Amino acid sequence: MIKPLLQDDALLADVRTASAARPDQLHVWWLGQSGFLVAWEHHYLLIDPYLSDSLTKKYANTEKPHIRMTELVVAPERLDFINVVTSSHNHTDHLDGETLIPLLATNPDLPVIVSRANVEFAANRMQVRADRLTPIRVDDSLIHVGPFAFQAVPAAHEALEQDANGDYKCIGLIVEVAGKTIYHSGDCIPYAGLAERLRQWEINVAMLPINGRDPARGVPGNFTGQEAAELGKAIGAGLVIPCHYDMFEFNTVSPDGFEEAARGVEQPYRVMMCGGRLDL
Repeated sequence: MIKPLLQDDALLADVRTASAARPDQLHVWWLGQSGFLVAWEHHYLLIDPYLSDSLTKKYANTEKPHIRMTELVVAPERLDFINVVTSSHNHTDHLDGETLIPLLATNPDLPVIVSRANVEFAANRMQVRADRLTPIRVDDSLIHVGPFAFQAVPAAHEALEQDANGDYKCIGLIVEVAGKTIYHSGDCIPYAGLAERLRQWEINVAMLPINGRDPARGVPGNFTGQEAAELGKAIGAGLVIPCHYDMFEFNTVSPDGFEEAARGVEQPYRVMMCGGRLDL
């Protein structure tokens, strides 16, 4: 099993040390799958965390076992300093009750940002009232939590799905903080108009899945490595960070293909290790 670069006490010590040494610098840790921790000025954002073995337990002894490839980087109850958490859609590796329930227990006033289409589902999974959550919808005004400003963009996983109110069930997020702009696509494939929509922002960092799509896996897919590199280039991203690999044996790829594609289109990138830190 892959061991995170920093894990448990070492990861938490690194968060404390980086924040204390350079609070005015934006710090990013990859927590595995599509989960990231973002820190600036002692404010902490958690994006799509999956910090449990809930899927491995759920699918044990089935035709689709979710065999974990990377050790758990940190238990959610140890993250008692989070200021805001987000979920891009309702799949468990992006909306995990065994992560979010203990996270809320240790951060009782924690804002949880979800698509407005998913509020009822998310509330049931997290065992909270629906009005406990912070809904976001595409093309609405900014949602501010401390220094973080959020806007939603549609995500196609693998189709663009809307509810009866026209709200998208899968979203990506634009996060503005410290004069920088982060795009976290959630689970997504290319669709008409995506690059044009994203070009309205000057995106410094794009966090994009690269595990591709294969009907044999039996789950909706994502960008291939080539597509992630090409999207980064098309939107003028300062840096692309690949994600959504090395978590489950049945649904992963090597990042080598993404790296080759990024070099081919001259798109700057950073392949992170789980538990590793990027300073911007």
